[in-house]
Amino acid sequence: MNNFKQTAMRAAREAAEILMTNFGRLGANDVVTKNKSDFVTWVDKTSEQEIIKIIRQDFPDHNFCAEESEHDDVGGFRWIIDPLDGTTNYIHGVPIFSVSIGLEKDGELLLGVVYDPNRDELFYAEKDGGAFLNDEPVKVSATTDPALALLATGYPFRAKQYIDAYQNSFKKLFLEAAGVRRAGSAALDLCYIACGRYDGFWELDLKPWDLAAAIVILQQAGGIITDFAGGNRVLETGNTIASNAHLHSFLIKNVKEAFSGIVYE
Repeated sequence: MNNFKQTAMRAAREAAEILMTNFGRLGANDVVTKNKSDFVTWVDKTSEQEIIKIIRQDFPDHNFCAEESEHDDVGGFRWIIDPLDGTTNYIHGVPIFSVSIGLEKDGELLLGVVYDPNRDELFYAEKDGGAFLNDEPVKVSATTDPALALLATGYPFRAKQYIDAYQNSFKKLFLEAAGVRRAGSAALDLCYIACGRYDGFWELDLKPWDLAAAIVILQQAGGIITDFAGGNRVLETGNTIASNAHLHSFLIKNVKEAFSGIVYE
């Protein structure tokens, strides 16, 4: 596992160098709209190619599930890659984005690396090995009272048909929590729960590459992540609730009430 981790860390840092070199330098012609409110740039693609190249040099027989290119089926070792989590932020010059690299074997997540190049913060975890930020162990917060909880969320830009239900969930949680933040990188949001900065998170219709690496980090830090029903289909549905464990039932209750069976099952 140490070899996997070192390769992932090296790939994340090399990809991040590409991101930072070109940050703030993109023009309108560099941005392509994949779907409404969902964008890609040549920087995303170049970053992803670099990650795959580095991993393939060390592990030529491994498979990939990468946002912008390769989508191998589950089976054997498979790397799940988001080369730029927070593309919209990146395009607009907002310095909140990350590189996310996860590794699974036969569908079981084993390793997660998430790198924030703007703060030089490297989050990582291996199954049964604890979670770390820049080589220091991290764990989730001890917050139990929703009134003291700082939550994070993401607006459903891929599922705008659920905006009314989402706004209802936001209202419910906003009125009971200390505050709600929307930063724009789901991978970092989950890592912030892992290190105790946030206490909980919810978002609709995320993709495996948004989640895989951060799931390992969050779980190894003592957190919980489920789908909206409280089950284990989060990578399948993308409907995500994450917390420090103490607040999970509170989050599930409010989100389920807000969506009233629309998407959480």
